[in-house]
Amino acid sequence: MIPLSRGVYLRNGSQRANVVSNSQAVSSRSRTARREGVSRANASTRRRAKRLNRGSLTHDRGRVTGDSELRDAALLRSLTGGVEATGDETEAKTTKEERLALNRIVVLRYRSHLESRQLAPGTINLRLGAVRRLAYEAADCGLLSADLAAGIRRVKGVKKLGIRLGNWLTAEQSHALWQAPDRQRPRGKRDRALLALLLACGLRRHEAVTLKLDHLQQREEHWAIVDLVGKGGHIRTVPVPDWVRNELDDWLAAAAIDRGRLFRRVNKVGRAWGEGIMEKSIWYIVKESARTVGVGNLAPHDLRRYAEFRNMPNDRAMVAA
Repeated sequence: MIPLSRGVYLRNGSQRANVVSNSQAVSSRSRTARREGVSRANASTRRRAKRLNRGSLTHDRGRVTGDSELRDAALLRSLTGGVEATGDETEAKTTKEERLALNRIVVLRYRSHLESRQLAPGTINLRLGAVRRLAYEAADCGLLSADLAAGIRRVKGVKKLGIRLGNWLTAEQSHALWQAPDRQRPRGKRDRALLALLLACGLRRHEAVTLKLDHLQQREEHWAIVDLVGKGGHIRTVPVPDWVRNELDDWLAAAAIDRGRLFRRVNKVGRAWGEGIMEKSIWYIVKESARTVGVGNLAPHDLRRYAEFRNMPNDRAMVAA
């Protein structure tokens, strides 16, 4: 008897032959499986190596030959991902080989790209301003040299060409506009003070509506609207000319207002009441005064546009009137 394992014996030759053949089959299958596993591992390794080689060749080609298309694409993706926030652009995902240095040439290419998209000059200048601010902050943090930051700030914006939209009042029209209401009536005094404030200080409608007596303060012998909360939560201080202050004093004395909002409603008997006026009331006041002086299609924001010229606050003719 031939021992096969612990407690197992072969009695004859046929059983011994079967065991030998089975062991040979098992060993051949294991060798085949090992060869297949090695071949699959080698194939995976080769594919990985090809991908790495392809990426390095692309990077070398762009670095050695100066492939401008790759650099421009990386520039636009990096800038549009950090500066622009439009809905039709996808989020930029730049790799290490696509990172570029920020300099004047890069910003000029970015401006050319914005112009090729036929964007408005105001939009282009707004985005270039964001890039200039980025360069300024990077220079302060030591991430960018002062020479490169100065070169970026020298990049000029796009000129605004075309016809100006809206109504642009002349000095004579604006002077006639705020003098149109009757100064003998309380309603006329309110309207004169409101129109003078819009023309000289450039307030928006919601700013004039929410203006309170506490905002008017005297700083360094000059009157000003202090800590005015405007659009977007921005806080600013607006100087008030003397002739505007005189019109406000006439209205406050006639309405007997000593606290709260400056502009109130006026009833039929000429008495001020309520806590304030609505924004639409300013619209009707401007429309009525414009119709009186013969100016058509005038909006309250046109008065703010005129205030940007700063021709009116120190005009002697206005003070004399």
